[in-house]
Amino acid sequence: MRHGLFTLTVLGLALLLTGCQAEPSATPTPAPVAPPRPTNTPPPTATPLVVPTVATQTSAAGAPLPTDRGKLFSGSGACATCHAGMIDEAGENVAIDREWRASIMANSARDPYWLASVRAEVEAHPEMRETIESMCAGCHMPMGAQLAAAEGDSPAILDNGMASPEHPLHVWAADGVSCALCHQILDINLGLPEANSGGFRIDLEKPIGERSVFGPFEIAPGQAAIMQTGSGFVPVQGTHLSRSEMCATCHVLYTPYLDASGEIAGEFPEQVPYYEWFYSSYRTTRSCQDCHMPEAVGGVKIAITSQDLRSPFLRHSFAGANLYMLRLLQQNGDELGVTASGEHFESAMTGTLKMLEEDTASLSLEDTKLVGSYLTSTVVVENQAGHKFPTSFPSRRAWLHIRVTDSAGKILFESGGANPDGSIVGNANDEDPQAVEPHYEAIVQPGQVQIYEAVLQDSEGDVTTNLLRASAYRKDNRLLPLGFEKGAPYEDIAVRGEARDDLNFLDTGDRLDLALRLESAQAPLTLSVELLYQSIGFRWAENLRQTKAQEVERFLGYYDGLPNTPVVVASASQEIGP
Repeated sequence: MRHGLFTLTVLGLALLLTGCQAEPSATPTPAPVAPPRPTNTPPPTATPLVVPTVATQTSAAGAPLPTDRGKLFSGSGACATCHAGMIDEAGENVAIDREWRASIMANSARDPYWLASVRAEVEAHPEMRETIESMCAGCHMPMGAQLAAAEGDSPAILDNGMASPEHPLHVWAADGVSCALCHQILDINLGLPEANSGGFRIDLEKPIGERSVFGPFEIAPGQAAIMQTGSGFVPVQGTHLSRSEMCATCHVLYTPYLDASGEIAGEFPEQVPYYEWFYSSYRTTRSCQDCHMPEAVGGVKIAITSQDLRSPFLRHSFAGANLYMLRLLQQNGDELGVTASGEHFESAMTGTLKMLEEDTASLSLEDTKLVGSYLTSTVVVENQAGHKFPTSFPSRRAWLHIRVTDSAGKILFESGGANPDGSIVGNANDEDPQAVEPHYEAIVQPGQVQIYEAVLQDSEGDVTTNLLRASAYRKDNRLLPLGFEKGAPYEDIAVRGEARDDLNFLDTGDRLDLALRLESAQAPLTLSVELLYQSIGFRWAENLRQTKAQEVERFLGYYDGLPNTPVVVASASQEIGP
């Protein structure tokens, strides 16, 4: 029936289905908390000496990177001194500092949405301040957090904490997820619960001059000596940097949640894209780095003192899906103190948009037909990412914008239009913070919107965007990666809500029926569908307005000054002739 032509009987069935959504099935058993490590392609080793074929170039300069050196770390600028002017064999500038400094990784401590969210959580739960700041600093201000831990202190962020330029650890905290942090992470417990939620480990004992920094390649003794003399670090081959488990240390995050009395009642999987990847087909074919650190073309000299062309060289662009934050950082860069120039951000945004448009999802239309005043079709959405889409922080959402127009361009039907304030027309949750737009098997009315999202609820069952009150997912119909077993008993990554019982919502995609009654259905007509995406959903920004604090007001000032226009991830259209 799915691949045949709809009849009016099927239209009636679609109306019945959308009016009476099925109740979720019983809660599945918990996911394994310590999954076995995935297999993966071995990381690269050193390549033989060859003569470079491309002249060295200098990257465009942004604001200065910090060059401070301390007992555990060096600032990113100290590393960039030698790891600069890197050109691949296609002639493209792939310098580490040039690409990294405009990434979300480099700006993790400056991210005004993150700082506003930390403040909102602290204001809502002042008794949990130390826990909140410690967990958040561990991944957003990791060098500062590690230095505080080495002194036996709990890292503070707000007020006189590390976000303040007056704090003695500010320079380290503000350098974000930096070179000397990632490249000192030890191969201890990676992929296991002990290393997640910022539980990675670095050596806190060795003095500068003896500290190891890891990279994917073997380093000749002469080159190692040069680096040790120039930086105080000893380069060592560490193949663990090429594994997804490195990324899991921060991209598997469990947060404690509080019940109505303010007592800690359990843990909540705030974001677990590593587990989404692990339980998909991508586990044996592609790592996180394969997508988010794409290979340069051919070999690259990785230091100004080297004549070796190393391959494969993974670019440090860290392209993700947060295009809106890159725009916001670029627009407010001077006030936020970013080290990237406008050119750097333009390059980062181009890479992000390319990933969203080319490597994220596909959209197609099947069995489109006009019968009298009814237009029927099946929208097929397929996730091409190696994890759920959207994934990571639960403020992210994607949805279908569906329109039918006549030959004059008049709109005869529309579902999922975007308002200028970033809200979605017809979305129940944007209109009412306690309402939830359901997952649909068929769209038959303009007020129904297919939104792929994670909606949180507290221990009393109320919808929330407050992370320390989030105890479960009321809805999770984010698109599944290939090979993901929808019915498998993985509690922390399970499908939630009506999508769990939708037989056409699978790892191969979502098949959504359209049964649209048109007021005037004179052919030719055009059916167009777009998959739209936002990294900060309307409700997540709007709920912040309840908190009166400097960090929140600053972010909202930026947010109100930069339209939260959704990104078109994929699109399809079809003309229905006379």
